[in-house]
Amino acid sequence: MKNSNFKYQKAVLNIFAIYFLILNFSLGAAAQEKVFRIGMIGLDTSHVTAFSKLINDPAKNYGCKVVAGYPGGSPDIPDSANRLEGFTKQLREQFGVEIVQSIEELCQKVDGVMLESVDGRPHLAQARPVIAAKKPVFIDKPMAGNLADVLEIFRLAKENNVPCWSSSSLRFSPGLADIRNSEKFGKVLGCDVFSPCSLEEHHPDLYWYGVHGVEMLFTIMGTGCQTVSRVHTKDTEFVVGIWKGGRIGTYRGLRAGKTDYGASIFGTKAVGPIAASAGYGPLVDEIVKFFKTGKSPVPAEETIEIFAFMSAADESKARRGGAEVSIASVIEKAKPRNKLRG
Repeated sequence: MKNSNFKYQKAVLNIFAIYFLILNFSLGAAAQEKVFRIGMIGLDTSHVTAFSKLINDPAKNYGCKVVAGYPGGSPDIPDSANRLEGFTKQLREQFGVEIVQSIEELCQKVDGVMLESVDGRPHLAQARPVIAAKKPVFIDKPMAGNLADVLEIFRLAKENNVPCWSSSSLRFSPGLADIRNSEKFGKVLGCDVFSPCSLEEHHPDLYWYGVHGVEMLFTIMGTGCQTVSRVHTKDTEFVVGIWKGGRIGTYRGLRAGKTDYGASIFGTKAVGPIAASAGYGPLVDEIVKFFKTGKSPVPAEETIEIFAFMSAADESKARRGGAEVSIASVIEKAKPRNKLRG
């Protein structure tokens, strides 16, 4: 009888042991499934290592991990060609990122994509297979190499119901993101923004680096810019935008002397300066939130207007001698090229 009871108890213990093994395995598998796998396209910028360091840091507990990368690269841009190998190696060796041979292969291994290529020109071609694979995508600055490509990327994303957005890190600087109708300044009546503005021959002038300052300008002013005019010298850009209702916002691009990021705000309650930080932490927070929710923090319409503003500034400089250029006319001109692509 005792022997029978012993066998029974042993059998019960074995069942419980198997049950707990299955439970632990299931919980482990579930925990593993919760990690959102991120792939990076374009490993030719310091952003890929800076972002990976933040996202893959266990202390951040983001629930995301950069797991795969496609190198890309642009041989005609030194900032790309000279840095591609080093950043690719660093991602592989320091962060354990798998380097793949195509964007299609990358899409099979990830849940979302960060398009990081420093050159905006290939972004449309690189975004196409990502959107076709139905992967949510964040596109680093500049979103594209021209306005028509910006329009086409957003068209494809909307048509395929794929979450997509783009932004400079400056938008999310502490104190800047919530500046519209703030307690301190009240309603923003106007602002003067400044930032570094180096040029790159393959991109419209402000797309390359001025985009940071223009993103700040629209973060403060919002959409509704109607006309743009521009003054250009060797060391300085000065662009004036007139918003609906007569509000004026200006952008000063700096290429000489001390360069920095900042703005002066003109509000209904106060007038004063505001500093901006180029730190990546707040942007990465927004990217992670985007991947988890599928909701873009910056509307497509605002990003389109940002690139239309910069394209209009180029037209004012090159073909109008600094005269005003309509934002609406610039967008309308880009649409036929966009339709041909479609």
